[in-house]
Formats: sequence, C-alpha cells, structure tokens
Amino acid sequence: MKFDMQPLLENDQVILLPLQESDFEELYAVAANPKIWEQHPNKDRWKKDVFQTFFDGAMQSKGAYKVIEKATGKVAGSTRMYDYNAQDNSILIGYTFYGTEYWGKGVNHAVKVLLLDYLFQFVSQVSFHIGATNVRSQIAIGRLGARKVGEQEVAYFGESPKLNYIYQIEKAEWLAN
Repeated sequence: MKFDMQPLLENDQVILLPLQESDFEELYAVAANPKIWEQHPNKDRWKKDVFQTFFDGAMQSKGAYKVIEKATGKVAGSTRMYDYNAQDNSILIGYTFYGTEYWGKGVNHAVKVLLLDYLFQFVSQVSFHIGATNVRSQIAIGRLGARKVGEQEVAYFGESPKLNYIYQIEKAEWLAN
C-alpha cells in the first residue's frame, strides 16, 4: 500500500473527506462560533477573513479533511495531516476544530483513532502541535496516549508564531494499546 496524504477514511462514527475549495462556506458555518477558538492559538479564527487564511493553509497543506458525523451527515469540523518526513518516518496531525455540539461526544477520539490507525501503517511516529493555552486539546490527546515532549513557537500559515506544546505517539506504543 502506498502512503496517501488525503485518503477517504471512515469508521462507525465519522467520515473524513479530503477538503475541497467548495467546502469553505459549509466549514465556516461551523467555525464562526467564537467559543470554538477560545483556547486555540488564534482566537480570532471565527472571523471570516481570518478563517479564510486558515482555510487557505488547509488547502495548501494537501492533507486537510472535512469531518462528517456519520449518523447525521453534518459537518462536525476539520483536521489535517501535515509535514510528512520520510527520513524521520514521522508526520504531524493538527489544526483540528469541531463545532461545540460535537464536544464530549467522542468525535475527536474517533477522528484521531482513524488517523492514527491509518498513519501507523506508514510511519513510526506521529506528533501534534497543540496551543499552549489549549488545555481541552491537551487533555484529549493525553487520553489517546500521547505525551508532551517539547515546546515550540509555531507560525501557522499566514499568522504570527505562537507557543505550542509538542505531543507524540510512537507506533509501538499505539499498537500496544
């Protein structure tokens, strides 16, 4: 099997569809809630022009997804894979957000398990950039077995650098659990 940065992925709870330019309005309808961005590095992403920059970065990444809740067929949010490094046998997952109605419903867990199960067929390490103030995401990724391994200033596409924590999961750890 050949590694693909944007395969269609699905499980019982979610469908990950490769993000398309035509998805902007539908995704922005989810992202327009300021509460979603309270703990994220850029708290203004609910504004259409700021979200447009975020969306442009998603499209350029060639690894972004629209997350669909399978039971309803509704857009729950977005996530992406990025910075694949064949030499280090690693990749990152991040830029994830969900509408507040999906918080605490297992959607994020289902998405991350789907991505990790896919990625560990090809890489030995998956890392996550999580905003230093995004406690909700730090707790969620810890529940999946990721551990904090460092801190880094990350310049998101079209934005100024912000402090992020780096979390990692190794393939052996993932498969053992």
